[in-house]
Amino acid sequence: MILTASTFLLFTAIVALVSYLATRNHRMDSSDAYFLGGRSLSAWMIAGSLMLTNLSTEHLIGLNGDAFNHTFAVTAWETTAALAMVLMALYFLPRYLKSGFATIPQFLKARYDGQTRTIATLIFLFSYVVAILPVVLLFGATGIDSLFEISEKTSLTPTQTKWILVWGIGALGSLYAIFGGLRAVAISDTVNGIGFLAAGLLIPVLALAMIGQGNPLNGLETVYTAEEEKFDITGDEPGSFLPFAVLFTGMIVNQIFFWCTNQSIVQRALGAKSLAEGQKGVLIAAGFKLLGPAIVVLPGIIAFYLFKDQLGQDDYLQAYPMLVKEVLPGWLVGFFAAVMVGAVLSTFNSVLNSSATLFSEGIYHALFNREATGKQIVFSGRVCSIILALAAMLAAPLIDTSGSLYNYLQKINATFFGPMLAVILLGFLTRKTSALAAKIVLVAGPIAFFLLVFAFEAPVQAFLKTVFNTPYDIHFLHLLAAVFVASVVSMLAISAFSPAKTIYQPQYTEDVDITPWRYAKVTGLIIVIITIGFYVLLAK
Repeated sequence: MILTASTFLLFTAIVALVSYLATRNHRMDSSDAYFLGGRSLSAWMIAGSLMLTNLSTEHLIGLNGDAFNHTFAVTAWETTAALAMVLMALYFLPRYLKSGFATIPQFLKARYDGQTRTIATLIFLFSYVVAILPVVLLFGATGIDSLFEISEKTSLTPTQTKWILVWGIGALGSLYAIFGGLRAVAISDTVNGIGFLAAGLLIPVLALAMIGQGNPLNGLETVYTAEEEKFDITGDEPGSFLPFAVLFTGMIVNQIFFWCTNQSIVQRALGAKSLAEGQKGVLIAAGFKLLGPAIVVLPGIIAFYLFKDQLGQDDYLQAYPMLVKEVLPGWLVGFFAAVMVGAVLSTFNSVLNSSATLFSEGIYHALFNREATGKQIVFSGRVCSIILALAAMLAAPLIDTSGSLYNYLQKINATFFGPMLAVILLGFLTRKTSALAAKIVLVAGPIAFFLLVFAFEAPVQAFLKTVFNTPYDIHFLHLLAAVFVASVVSMLAISAFSPAKTIYQPQYTEDVDITPWRYAKVTGLIIVIITIGFYVLLAK
């Protein structure tokens, strides 16, 4: 126990020390300095922050749990992300940096109007508070308790343990976001990212070595032979949890929105010191994303091979913790715990920082204090972070954990993704799409998705099953694609009757060197080929 605590505190202290030393002379008296790291982030800092902003315990435990219950097809959440990140590096990022935007809503104001920016800002903030922040804390708390049996080894009940861990992790994560700004978040993400990759890859290697009597390749062959059906990456069996067809409908919408237009992700690249560094950072992260299946999917299938007679489908959240306890040497437990906490902190503090950016620039500065100084804007962001952190820490322990939590997270996020992506894409691709059209779709689109997927799910599914002559439910990602298409068509139709009053003319800045990375296109092509090859290799 002493060794576990020592290694945990050592790694956590190293992350804090490195973050402090790298930011102690970094002034926080302007919005660029606080929210974008002074536009000084290098490629590796961007890559590390992108990875850890996205990957956390909801992947380690939730996605591995889904692999335990279903097939390798759930890896689509990871592998197709690499394709969207290539699009981000080659198409979206050059346009963002040329225009000097700090937030996506800033672009929407320039393209449409101030009201559009306000609506988009509120939608982003609402989605972060309802979905990402509390779910990340809940996964972190339940995962750490399951892995290290805190409630069993103490006199605390599981509920008490959950509350203590949620508030402990939330408070620590808030410190980075509130006092350090984006630079501290990015640096801590990078250090934690190294630990996350090392620890994450170690678990399947150790498990396969145990199964293969010291040889991981023999272990992989054994698992593959015994559970060959679990390795089907297409997931195209009847009533699939994640059908192959969604890769060509809603998954495209989901990934492009998340990796190309979602503030909590895009903000890391907006802080790049140059376009070349930003492109390198995004593409490095895309390369690491291709390692994702080995960390957040394969262990779930290994756990199924080992524990299918001990765990039922309802126990899916125990699959990864059980595997870790089975294979992890005692002297690494503390390090692994620190990595787990670091992954939760990274996602939590990154989303907090993005939320503060959105509030300060899009609400406080734009609506309440147009003459605000840099210090006042930063202070408003810190207040926003504190309020959102407290709200998330109060809500997290109350979330229902029945069913797939990872799927729940994706469903909640999808409520906002389709309409928002339609508004942003038409903002880039057209000149005459009107602000009225954007505002109607931003409000009506999420309501439509909520009614289809949540409020009236049963009658909607009954109708669709009749229309398509199938006994199986239509996957929510197909409905996401339908809402996206409807949003695009609605915007074009509304704009035909009420066109934009002025034609949008992009304004470019010289604050950032926008010379592209010479190897960006070649690297992007390699990532695309590897991703497609992955599907060809594992398709059944």
